[in-house]
Amino acid sequence: MRARKLSLSCEILCEGGKMGSLRAILSNPDDLYPLLKLKMAARHAEKQIPPEPHWGFCYTMLHRVSRSFALVIQQLDTDLRDAVCIFYLVLRALDTVEDDTSIATEVKVPILMDFYRYIYDRDWHFSCGTKDYKVLMDEFHHVSTAFLELGRSYQEAIEDITMRMGAGMAKFICKEVETVGDYDEYCYYVAGLVGLGLSKLFHASGKEDLASDALSNSMGLFLQKTNIIRDYLEDINEIPKSRMFWPCQIWSKYVNKLEDLKYEENSVKAVQCLNDMVTNALMHAEDCLKYMSELRDPAIFRFCAIPQIMAIGTLALCYNNVQVFRGVVKMRRGLTARVIHGTKTMSDVYGAFYDFSRMLKSKVDGTDHNSRETKGRLEAILRMCRDSGTLSERKSYIIRTEPKYNSTLIIIIFIILAILIADLSSTRPNNMCKFLKKIE
Repeated sequence: MRARKLSLSCEILCEGGKMGSLRAILSNPDDLYPLLKLKMAARHAEKQIPPEPHWGFCYTMLHRVSRSFALVIQQLDTDLRDAVCIFYLVLRALDTVEDDTSIATEVKVPILMDFYRYIYDRDWHFSCGTKDYKVLMDEFHHVSTAFLELGRSYQEAIEDITMRMGAGMAKFICKEVETVGDYDEYCYYVAGLVGLGLSKLFHASGKEDLASDALSNSMGLFLQKTNIIRDYLEDINEIPKSRMFWPCQIWSKYVNKLEDLKYEENSVKAVQCLNDMVTNALMHAEDCLKYMSELRDPAIFRFCAIPQIMAIGTLALCYNNVQVFRGVVKMRRGLTARVIHGTKTMSDVYGAFYDFSRMLKSKVDGTDHNSRETKGRLEAILRMCRDSGTLSERKSYIIRTEPKYNSTLIIIIFIILAILIADLSSTRPNNMCKFLKKIE
């Protein structure tokens, strides 16, 4: 499992160059304000690093290995925020061991199996990984020290999930993903268990009832399968050796070898296989909607809802899109910012799922082998959204409208706001927040 696959990334702050960003804003001027809000929220989150050395290390490392995740958890209350931060870093470390192909199997498997014990050891560390992940592993004692300061119910939840995930990872070190059953099992170990663990942490905080394992598992699998689909090209080209998780039971219907999907002469078969994979992922969407509809705490709700909307949006973009096998397919960062800025209630979630599902359905070709099943799953999602009775309140994330302003005016506004941000954020950070609230 790639570390990036623990959660669907919203890496909008470092995507693309300045000219590409400007062109995107000129085409979608309504993206400008959400982008500014998100930029300031990221800066604010980075300023909230705790003073204690071990907690300072943990939150600094969180920003380094996943800026988007750090931004989302910043909204949680302090005790739950700390627990989720440590949970995430523990799983990142576990994931780093699994991913490092330089570690011999006979060394790696025992570490994965015993990792849940190491989180209690302030002196344990293991050198592996690269860049920030190597720093995390070399200085893991900071994570263990912070873990030991969490409440016992949080510790037990993190220990339990780490133990089960490590055992599952160890199992798949020597096992290929052959069947759809293998695929679901692997995704359960590396992502479904994350969903179960978060549900346990939410419950331990006293803010939520304990969600069922089935619904929690679906929350993880929906994100994991979306990332596995989206990251095909990056994963298949990985050096020195790729680790792929598209099940043979699906791809073997279209090509002889999984890598054949990336070759232009197999484009038609590749897209058919891609659509098969997307259809498989859609089976979890209804469970995700049910899980989110039962959440009570606004901060926990946003924490859960934003990645799920990103997942359905990413599936809508990937479906029937040969570019998955040519490069990177992701939502434009302005649209991502609008999702993050505009997701506050369950009606927002129903609206986004409804719009993205309609977008996906419009791309279904009746000649595709799985078109009937794909449409059936999309209809079930659309029906659930309609039955909520909230669609009249929805915000449309994907329906394009003509720009309300001419290009020259937009450029002038962009420059003025950029100057304001540079001035206010560098010398008076609180003033920037006040400014954005005034124009909201």
